[in-house]
This record gives sequence, structure tokens and C-alpha cells, in this order.
Amino acid sequence: MEHLLEMRDLSIDLYRGKRTLPVKLVEGVDLSIGKKRSFGVVGESGCGKSITCSSIMGLLSFPLSVGKGSSIRFACSDGQEVEITSLSPAGLRKLRGKEISMIFQEPMTALDPMYTIEAQIAEALSFHTAMTKGEMHDAALEMLRKVKIPRPDQILKDYPHHLSGGMLQRVMIAIALINNPRLLIADEPTTALDVTIQAQILDLMNELREGYDTSVIMITHDLGVIAETCEEVAVFYAGQVVEQASVEAIFHETAHPYTSGLLQSVTSLDSAQKELYTIRGAVPTAGNFSPGCRFADRCSRCMPVCKEKAPALTQVAPGHLCRCWLHAGAENMGKEEAV
Repeated sequence: MEHLLEMRDLSIDLYRGKRTLPVKLVEGVDLSIGKKRSFGVVGESGCGKSITCSSIMGLLSFPLSVGKGSSIRFACSDGQEVEITSLSPAGLRKLRGKEISMIFQEPMTALDPMYTIEAQIAEALSFHTAMTKGEMHDAALEMLRKVKIPRPDQILKDYPHHLSGGMLQRVMIAIALINNPRLLIADEPTTALDVTIQAQILDLMNELREGYDTSVIMITHDLGVIAETCEEVAVFYAGQVVEQASVEAIFHETAHPYTSGLLQSVTSLDSAQKELYTIRGAVPTAGNFSPGCRFADRCSRCMPVCKEKAPALTQVAPGHLCRCWLHAGAENMGKEEAV
């Protein structure tokens, strides 16, 4: 297996009853995450970013499920390749926290208020290792030092409500990395933090990624976070990948109008722009997608074909993919007509 993780034709269904077809919240996602790489997933709220990455961990719960024909393959540290969609609950538990870990968006709700920080770090170790209680204490203490938490001896004895949001996020990172996973999924890890703490957390994650040789999937709506932490990025819109390329290409050779809109929405202190740019309209709800391009109703460059036929994800440059009729041209038209 060439990559660490390979998603092929991933779809996520919303069950609506025995007599009604499920709604596809995510459809046709093909992503490959390289070993020791940092991959960004960006898009508006409701575009399918988080549930796509939750499917990697096997964390989808009813009424959500991975659709038929979907494949998520992962290369484990022992050299074996596993198909995550066919793993049993026991197989998923062995994978989670050991091979694949996740940092959740809200550390206040992700940690159990009834247990100390040490107990919650030790839980991840006890499930995947044969360490003694003393060894787990030492490992937890060392991990808190690595994530730059002051007074680690005292923090181990504290409960989550004793700590600030930034400290709790560092604890979450410590729990996620304690078993040296091959893949770390970070679901908007800085959203609930103030700007200065955000920068510290991102710097910390970059340092730890290099030190642990861990691949990272960074889920965010913030292109500034993508620019600072990622090497490649996939832009999601309405449950589909609409553009995928290196970070440099996304910022300097933008192909999709939606990506261009996201970039224009970013402001800086030295910008001459007086008004905040907004993309008109809202993301269409699942089940109400038009037969054409899902972004057509919000696009300033919409053409008649955009509302009639859905463009395929095509290569506009080496390693640069885009789902748009502006770049698809005759090649895509022929594919759609053939169907």
C-alpha cells in the first residue's frame, strides 16, 4: 500500500426509514493521505468534513452509516493493511487510540469531568499496553511535559474543570499522542481558543508531528490554519471534494470559484479591503441538491451547463484536481453525455 490511508468512493448515508432511500450526506470522496504528511480538510459548516473523518475512526452512529461500495484502507504499524469499513467493533477499538487518534473540537466536553487527568491518560495506555501503574504515571508525566504543560505533577491530579481551554486542549493532544499513533485527526482543535492560544497549539502540533513521525488530518474552516500546518488540502462543499491540491496551489493557483470565495473571505490588518467579502446564499441541504453543480446557485461565474450537468473531479494540473465546468471542458462534457 503506497499511502498510509486511502479512501475510495466514500459515501455517508442518512437513514430515513425502510420505505425511503437514504440521503447521501457525503458522496464520491477519494482521498489519499501519505505517510508522515499533513493533510487539510476545509469547508463551511455542514459540508461533510467532520463526518468524513469520523468514518475513519468508525465513530458514525445511527442514523448515519458508511454507504455501500465505500472503502477506507489503512496501513497499520505491523505492516498489515485493514479495511476499516469491514472491521468489527472490537477491531475498531484496537485501532482507535493506538494506530489512529483524534483530537475533538470541544475539550471541555471530550474529557470526563468525573476522572482526573492522569486517569484519563492512563485509560488510553491500559487499553493498548501492558504497562504497570507506575509506568503509566511516568509516561503520562513525560507526555504532559512534551505538550508543554507547566506543573505536570499537579495537573495529573486535577480534574478537567480545574483547567483552562488551552490547557485542556494540550491534555487532549497528550492523550491522542500517548500511544504514538500513525495518524492523528484534529477536528478544528483551535476553534474554542483565543488567538494567542491558537498559535501556541498549532506550533505545538507542528513540533509533535515532526517528533512522532505522525500523519495529521487537520479539519478546519480557517484557511490560516491550513497555510500554517498543512502540505496538501481538500476543499469540501455540499458533501463533495470540489478542489484538491498542494497548499501552495490552493493559495496561488486557485481553480474552483468556491475556493476563491473562501480566500476572499480572509482579511488581514494590512488589507485595503473595507468590507468583509461573503459568498452569497447558503450551503444546500442534503437531499435538495440540484442535478448540476452543487455550487451553481451561489457562483458568480455560473454557466447554463452548470445547472444541467454535474462536473466530475478532473485534473487541471499535475496533482491539482477541480470539480468545475470552467476547467472540465469537452472532456467532462463527453463523460456526462456518455452516461
